[in-house]
Amino acid sequence: MIKKEKKATINDVSRLAGVSKKTVSRIINNSPNVRAATREKVEKTIKILNYSPDPQARGLASQRSFLLGLVYDNPNASYVAEFQQGVLDHCRSQGYELVVHPCDNKSVNLAGELIRFISRLKLDGIVILPPLSANASLAELIEKSGCHCIRILPAASEAPAQVVQSNDLHGVRKIAQLLVKLGHTEIGFIHGPKDSLSAKERYVGFEKTLLDLGVTLPQQRIVWGEYTFDSGVACAEVLLTKQPRPTAIFASNDEMALGVILTAANMKIKIPDELSVIGYDDEPHASKIFPSLTTVNQNVREMGRLAAIKLVALCRGSGEEDEPMEHSVMPTLIERQSTARVKFKF
Repeated sequence: MIKKEKKATINDVSRLAGVSKKTVSRIINNSPNVRAATREKVEKTIKILNYSPDPQARGLASQRSFLLGLVYDNPNASYVAEFQQGVLDHCRSQGYELVVHPCDNKSVNLAGELIRFISRLKLDGIVILPPLSANASLAELIEKSGCHCIRILPAASEAPAQVVQSNDLHGVRKIAQLLVKLGHTEIGFIHGPKDSLSAKERYVGFEKTLLDLGVTLPQQRIVWGEYTFDSGVACAEVLLTKQPRPTAIFASNDEMALGVILTAANMKIKIPDELSVIGYDDEPHASKIFPSLTTVNQNVREMGRLAAIKLVALCRGSGEEDEPMEHSVMPTLIERQSTARVKFKF
């Protein structure tokens, strides 16, 4: 019978490193005011002994659970997965674990459900994704419950310490500038849901940039979608039967842009020779379809990482959260095959 190797304890770390158990505990919990040399010596000892602290005991000692929550109601699975990975990039290195919780933004009991979720798991902090994050009163209620909160928003906020911004205005400026550079003046726009903050930001920024560049976006070329493939199809059918026909369409997300591409194919409209199409989000299939979709990558994983950095700092209460921290993540325009210089006007 193979003898099971004895698991190292905090006493072993303390004895080998030549420091007190209290000092070891403070270093494990990332407490401030520990000398760098002491921290380095203890961390080296932990690696040598392959010591892994008991999370329950750790939580009892510090009055924290070391659990963070990620709350979302977002049909874009790739967005949620990328964001989750970004959070994990930081929180696990800091000794925190992540609990993912889908919910229904339209639920009349949403606030109560979230408070019960936080209370049941004794969460130290929570990250709220769009569209839930637009609900400022919900975030305030969570803070009052004693749980730290970070919101992901498409626009600047009066409380940057509690917000990570996906700078949608920057993203749509790049789109408008590209279309004008390619010679497009007859442009169609597919708006997102009327109650979506990101949809509003994308419309306002896109229209303003076009105006600054001397191009108008008439109301008859603005149609309302729902961030879904089917709504993209329906909106494209409206835009592509108007005269004069647009030479370019910007759909506020990739799902709707794919609907535009299908509709154009069904109408025998060649992309990009007769119609340029741009989306937003850079979903995985955007680079795999033909023609591949010009779009904007929001750098979602970086948003997740930054949200975790801010949230862990808030949970520690070490003063790090009061330091100036970048809170706006710049998106990147990805030019692919679905856009080209104007060749014909219809």
